[in-house]
Amino acid sequence: MGDAFAVRFSRRWRAVAAVGAVVVSVPLLAPAPLVVTGAAGRVVAVLLVLAQAAGFWWLGVRHRLGIVVVLVAAAGLQVLYPGVGPGLVFVVVCTYAWLRPAAETLWGLGLAAFAACGPAVVRGHWAMAGLWLGGVVLAWSWGALVRARGARRLAEQRQAVLEERARIARELHDVLSHTVSVMVVQAAAADDVFDVDPARAREALRRTEQAGREALAELRWFLRTVRADDEGDTGTQAAPQPGLDDVERLAETVSAAGLPVTVRREGTDAGHVPLAVQLSAYRIIQEALTNALRHAGAGRAEVVIRSGPAEVSVEVRDDGRGGAGTDKTRVGTDKTRVGTDNARAGADRARAGTDKAHAGTGRGIAGMRERAALLGGTLRAGPAPGGGFEVAARLPTREQTP
Repeated sequence: MGDAFAVRFSRRWRAVAAVGAVVVSVPLLAPAPLVVTGAAGRVVAVLLVLAQAAGFWWLGVRHRLGIVVVLVAAAGLQVLYPGVGPGLVFVVVCTYAWLRPAAETLWGLGLAAFAACGPAVVRGHWAMAGLWLGGVVLAWSWGALVRARGARRLAEQRQAVLEERARIARELHDVLSHTVSVMVVQAAAADDVFDVDPARAREALRRTEQAGREALAELRWFLRTVRADDEGDTGTQAAPQPGLDDVERLAETVSAAGLPVTVRREGTDAGHVPLAVQLSAYRIIQEALTNALRHAGAGRAEVVIRSGPAEVSVEVRDDGRGGAGTDKTRVGTDKTRVGTDNARAGADRARAGTDKAHAGTGRGIAGMRERAALLGGTLRAGPAPGGGFEVAARLPTREQTP
C-alpha cells in the first residue's frame, strides 16, 4: 500500500523533535514516581524519556519502530506519573499520519489509543480515557488531513506539467507537420522535374524555401511564448499568432503543393472572434488540409468558415477516400498536381515515406478534437455524405453558461 506523495522528515527536524521531547518531558518528572519509587523509579523515568527522544529520531527513517518506541515509552511514563497524561502520544501519532499513507497508519492509531487510554482505564478513570481517545483521533486526523492536502497539491502540479507538455507537443505537431509535409512534396517534385523542366523545379524549391521560413518564424514565436510563460513575462512582444485571416494564405500553400483548395466564408466578420478561438480554428483547418494532402488521395478540397455571434464553425471537405485513422491504406496514393507524371510519382514516393513514419498513430484527429474540447466545442471527422472526407468543428466564442 502507499501513494505517490512522499514526505521527507529531515535530519534537522528529527533532531529538533528528539531534543524537544527531552525538554518537554524532563520538567514533568519532578514529582516522585508512583509504581517504581525512589531512585530506581527516576532512573526508569529518565530511560523512558531518552527512549522517546530516540523514537522521534527513528521516526524519519524507521517509521514503525519509531512510533512503537514513543508510544510504549509514553505509556510507561503515564504509569509512573499519572498526572502527566499521554504526553507526546498526540504529537507522534499526528507526525506518523503525516509521514505515511492513511491506510498504513491505522494500526498506529489503534496502538496510540491503547497507549493513551490504557493507564486511565486501569485506574477506572473512564471519562479521562474518553478524553484521551478523542485527542488521539483528532491528532491522527489532523496529520492525515495535512498529508492529503500536500498530495492534492502535488497531483495538481503534476497535472499542470502534463498539460503543458501536451500543449507544447500539440503546437509543435501543428507547426511542423503541415510545413514539413509541403516541403517534402515540393522537394520530391523538384527532384523529378529538375532535368526536364528546370524552371518548374526552381519554382518548387522556392516554395520549399518559403514553407521552411514560415515554419521557422512560427517556431521562433512559439519558443518566445514558452520562455515568456516560464519567466512570467507577459510583456514579451512576439509575432502575431495565425488566425482566420490567414486561412487564404494557408490554402495557397496547400494548393501550390498539389491540392487545390477553395475557401468560402459565411456569416459576420471574424474580427470579433477571440484570438484563442481563431488560433484553434486555424490549426484545425491546417491539420485537416495536411491530412487531405498527405493521405486522402484527394483532387480538391474546400474550406467553409461560418462566423456567428456565439460560435465559429469550420468545415474542411475533400473528394478523396478519407478515413484519417487508416494511414496504412493511404500510403503512396496521393496526387500532387505538379504538372507532369514524373512529378506526381516523385511526390507520391515522398509522401509514402512520410506516411510510413506516421502510420497508425491517429494523433492528427485526436489533436483536433482536443483543441475543440479545450474551448468547449465539438469536432466531427468522418466520411462526407457525398463522398470524400469531412472535418467539421464548432467553437464557441462566448463562455458557455449552464
